[in-house]
Amino acid sequence: MEVLLLQDIPGVGKKSDLIVVGNGYALNFLLPRRVALVATPLVRKRYADLIRRRAEEIESEKVVKTSVANAISGKTIVITKKATKNGKLYAGITEDAIVKELNKQLGISIKEDDLDLVEHIKTVGAHLVSVQIGDQRVQVTVKVEAEVA
Repeated sequence: MEVLLLQDIPGVGKKSDLIVVGNGYALNFLLPRRVALVATPLVRKRYADLIRRRAEEIESEKVVKTSVANAISGKTIVITKKATKNGKLYAGITEDAIVKELNKQLGISIKEDDLDLVEHIKTVGAHLVSVQIGDQRVQVTVKVEAEVA
């Protein structure tokens, strides 16, 4: 069933999105809570301006995400941590630390969920981290250096 969302619903869509959802979800959740309308021709005509503006917002978001992906593609960030003589870190580097360093060093703000880090970085050296931005997946090199005492 195609519906028009009247407010933001996490994981489903934003206000003024035209989306296709299951009949049960629409009939049992969205419509009774009055967070969506069935996308009939009358509803489409009445909300045409909102629908058009939302479509333009989606396009501008795609352009921004593409530019961010191009800006960080192939870049290297450097993180300095305390390490043993063998090159093992005392504390692993998490997604949160990488996001903060991306923001600090490259001026790019992303969410932790966008990083694809299998496990925390626990050794000194260069590590490839995959970042999902919109539809694009780019690689960022995280260079970990031992802190000099």
